[in-house]
Amino acid sequence: MGKAGYVLKQVLEQYGITQYRFAATMGVGRNSVYRWCSGKIDPTGDTILEIVQVLKTMNPDAAEAFVSQYIGREIDE
Repeated sequence: MGKAGYVLKQVLEQYGITQYRFAATMGVGRNSVYRWCSGKIDPTGDTILEIVQVLKTMNPDAAEAFVSQYIGREIDE
């Protein structure tokens, strides 16, 4: 499983956001979100940026958790 998909799955579960609701808000098919979260495909770099933007609109704390877990604290140092 790709790291982005794994982190997205964890964040969605942690913040009570369903894959269906996330997909609808992002404007993509639920199958895409399912494939990312299950590790069948990895989101592209541009898609990861969109994921962060959508999470910000849904729950800013979820967006922060995604960035922190996906990128780590390397950019803060």
